[in-house]
Amino acid sequence: MPEQSNDYRVVVFGAAGVGKSSLVLRFVRGTFRETYIPTIEDTYRQVISCDKSICTLQITDTTGSHQFPAMQRLSISKGHAFILVYSVTSRQSMEDLQPIFEQICQIKEDIQKIPIMLVGNKSDETQRELDASEGQALASKWKCSFMETSAKMNYNVQELFQELLNLEKRRTVSLQMDGKKSKQQKKKDKLQGKCSVM
Repeated sequence: MPEQSNDYRVVVFGAAGVGKSSLVLRFVRGTFRETYIPTIEDTYRQVISCDKSICTLQITDTTGSHQFPAMQRLSISKGHAFILVYSVTSRQSMEDLQPIFEQICQIKEDIQKIPIMLVGNKSDETQRELDASEGQALASKWKCSFMETSAKMNYNVQELFQELLNLEKRRTVSLQMDGKKSKQQKKKDKLQGKCSVM
């Protein structure tokens, strides 16, 4: 599929099972799946407002395993913004983000201009290994933004993507389209914005 220059590419990274796909599916489709199905790589599209015109938000949901380093490098080099997801129930999943963050720094060089969100998912779980303050501390160290989410409870999912777009300094990108749309029109737009890479 040819890439349009007005695509805005967001790449979602994190260890296996932290809820990357759940966050993306909750945002794009408004659905939540209880069962865990490992992802190789999926791409979802959503129409958004960009510099007062329309562009496509292209969300790449990456594999949680480290089997495909070339795919990971390619995703980083093509990405405009990054969501780094860990599970609040797993300290290891936060530690697993360190090499990915380092690789983003290495490939993108000046990361001060790159929107990066550190996300503690599964905030609805009671068996936590990590406090929000630990996520905040890591985000401060990495000089990126931080948010806790729950794909299951639909907590901070829309806000996560809006906040990520707010961090973009080179152009104005927003989830809001100009003017309010009817639910029917929104549904139609949502259906048009879906595709998966097989």
